[in-house]
Amino acid sequence: MGAVIAERLADVRRRMAAAAERVDRDPADVELVAVSKRQPPEHLHAAYAAGHRVFGENRAQELVAHAELLPDDVAWHMIGHLQRNKAGAVAAVAAALDSLDSERLAVAWARTGSNVPVHVQVNLAEEPQKGGVAPDALDDLLAVCADLAIPAVGLMVLPPFDPDPEAARPWFRRLRALRDTISERHPTVRGLSMGMSGDFEVAIEEGSTSIRVGTTIFGPRLG
Repeated sequence: MGAVIAERLADVRRRMAAAAERVDRDPADVELVAVSKRQPPEHLHAAYAAGHRVFGENRAQELVAHAELLPDDVAWHMIGHLQRNKAGAVAAVAAALDSLDSERLAVAWARTGSNVPVHVQVNLAEEPQKGGVAPDALDDLLAVCADLAIPAVGLMVLPPFDPDPEAARPWFRRLRALRDTISERHPTVRGLSMGMSGDFEVAIEEGSTSIRVGTTIFGPRLG
């Protein structure tokens, strides 16, 4: 399985490079977060052996558990909803929080003393089943982050599900436009965490600086 995962990683990177080149971007400007959600330890070890060093988890417990499996040179991203009572455990091991989604979580995160960069999750479609701040509340949340000395460096979005990658393009464009507007008042907010296994090439074409890819690298999840 190690050789398979190594080849999948290489293929994702080839596709990333091609997407970036189509829009005259430097492929090095896009970070690949390998999402190891519900994957067995041997799959994580295989990706690490293939040279990958940036991993992401949707759940706090799994992030903490998986962080113990790999060496300290791995950068762990928390990419899913974070409960406030788990903020301390995640802050102890995470290199980034990509899913800050409320003022209450911002306060809990600040109490951990962590100074790792965060992306604020925006619920552009205002889907009730998804986390994220409403677009019209984003400015207020970023102001809270600034007051709490939380380094907000970008925005994150999960578009409504659609098997057609092109269906995500308007949402990616909306997030980029929102970033461009909001960065006039919050100049540190430059990153765009958008794009997953089914649509990461479209996301890169629309300006993503961080993509979150799981099953395309690791295969189906356990359970």
